[in-house]
Amino acid sequence: MTATDVHAPERTPAGGQAPARAAEESTVPAGPVDTEALRRFVDGTFRELREKCRAELPLDLFEPADHLTTAEHRDRTRDQLRRIVAMGGHELGFSSRYGGGDDPGGQVSQFEMLGFGDASLMIKSGVQFGLFAGSVQALGTERHHTEVLPRALKLDLVGCFAMTESGHGSDVASLSTTATYDAATQEFVIHSPDAMAQKEYIGGAAEDAEMAVVFAQLETKGERHGVHALLVPIRRDGQALPGITLSDCGRKAGLNGVDNGRIMFDQVRVPRTALLDRYAQVAEDGTYSSLIKSANARFFTMLGALVKGRVSISGGALSQTKIALAIALRHALNRRQFGRPGTDEEVLLLDYLSHQRRLLIPLATTYALTFAQDELLQAMHEVVGAQLRGREVDTVKQRAFEAQAAGMKAASSWHATATIQTCREACGGAGYLSENRLPQLKADSDIFTTFEGDNTVLLQLVAKSLLTQYKQQFSDLDTLGMAKFATLDFVSTVAGRSPARLLVQEIIDSAPRRGDGEEELHSRAWQLQLVQYREKHVVETLAKRARRAQSKSEGRSFEALNALQDHMIMAGRAHVDRVVLEAFTAAVARCEDPGVKALLEQVCDLHALALLEAEKGWYLQHRRISPVRAKQITHAVNDALAKLRPRTEELLAGFGIPEAWLQASVLQR
Repeated sequence: MTATDVHAPERTPAGGQAPARAAEESTVPAGPVDTEALRRFVDGTFRELREKCRAELPLDLFEPADHLTTAEHRDRTRDQLRRIVAMGGHELGFSSRYGGGDDPGGQVSQFEMLGFGDASLMIKSGVQFGLFAGSVQALGTERHHTEVLPRALKLDLVGCFAMTESGHGSDVASLSTTATYDAATQEFVIHSPDAMAQKEYIGGAAEDAEMAVVFAQLETKGERHGVHALLVPIRRDGQALPGITLSDCGRKAGLNGVDNGRIMFDQVRVPRTALLDRYAQVAEDGTYSSLIKSANARFFTMLGALVKGRVSISGGALSQTKIALAIALRHALNRRQFGRPGTDEEVLLLDYLSHQRRLLIPLATTYALTFAQDELLQAMHEVVGAQLRGREVDTVKQRAFEAQAAGMKAASSWHATATIQTCREACGGAGYLSENRLPQLKADSDIFTTFEGDNTVLLQLVAKSLLTQYKQQFSDLDTLGMAKFATLDFVSTVAGRSPARLLVQEIIDSAPRRGDGEEELHSRAWQLQLVQYREKHVVETLAKRARRAQSKSEGRSFEALNALQDHMIMAGRAHVDRVVLEAFTAAVARCEDPGVKALLEQVCDLHALALLEAEKGWYLQHRRISPVRAKQITHAVNDALAKLRPRTEELLAGFGIPEAWLQASVLQR
């Protein structure tokens, strides 16, 4: 696989499609859809690279690994990583000046495709080329790029990413490891002051990594400047270097092909040039300087440069989810259970409504998240691509992308955990057998909810971003201004006017006005407005509560803000729900194949209705729907399931998973 330019497909102007009419009136055609056209549409912006992966990735990359010992699994993963490097594609996200392809979206797309196989290879690749080499590229300067990136991309230098500590995970700003500058020798002294400063769960540290990107509290001339990243050699010829203590985390629930380890530093000296100094510099005499004057802004700018990892995990989680759904649904299309009255045949599992609810609703949501992931990939490609070309990125756009990545990572990984467990249960005893992959998928993907950011913390980050945007937009309004604001579309104001938003708004604006009949349930405009209202209401009430909490004395302010955390998580969830539904809606509106478009309309309908059903308690509590309407929504979900049940195989084909990649014995019966 070689570096290739993959360009976003041309988008048909919204004004020429009458998207609202399509959303309101389309029906699924009687005949089958063109599954190749469906697959290409679902593949999204980087479809050509995904096709190359299907054609070129060796089949043995997708063989199960559950029977291997930890040592055997690590050996196999190392070998597979070398083969990936020989094929190419891993380097796409780096500058062509250092052997890359100037295509960050392409790199993440390849990462996602590896997720259809053994997740250990996907994560091992992510550690080397996403976390280690990616942080050097994002936080370093020309010297570091020249010295490190060509070797790292060829696996001549194996690295790791040493951020998390035993005492601090999500609270990166409070890390305990220190990097103290010694002006006499022009060196930084890296030190772990106590056991809680031990770097923990570091992929590659146990056996393979020769160098670490170490995050530590920078101190020079007796003054602390916050967390910065430095390049620190940790191993040579397989042995730990002086002052470095390395240990193995041992066997884990999953991902045992990745050698996670621990690192302690005892007065380890590295040259001044080891500091990754894109955003802050230390002169020979120890003078600290940065163009970003605010320590807080500098810290978040450095962390923001690493957000590509969250985009990758979101996509990888969806790949693992698709494999699980393909196995469980294919099994449900073949397995029969209990006799059908009046006949001699037993009933297929997927003919039971309960089974349809268990599997087809997650299938619809997986489609929704896939289209939202493609939007996220495009945003990342634009932001990171600009950085590759040395162009400054608008701060507002950067922060919006970071919040979008945080929310999608939480949504996709939580969806993966819940869906893979459901698929396991839906397959009964077969789902518990290693030979059918579901136990391994469950074990490997479970950690996705807590690495690259704990999901609960990430949703709070999303909520804080929403509050910041809210404050920036409306904090200066007087009473009259606030009264006028109450009539505005808050979601449009906060979300911006992206092409997707414009398509969605056109659907809402041009939808025919209908009453409270059951036909309104299938109005995309009605569905969107309910989802948008929930975000609007939750964020507005959160902002009011936060304002009151911040007005309290310092001693009581923490308790008041702490009491808002459940509200913040609700706001984050409501925001992501809106973003995902809008992404799905906009994608369908762009689709030019009539059959594919009509089928996806039905899938989107199921996703939207199931979301409203799941949140009907909130809507009832806030008097946005009546009890009668709540019952109608449940009936509408069941009707949507009945319509999509015969289209299951077509929808699975849309995932584009080659038969040989599934590797589940139950599918061979």
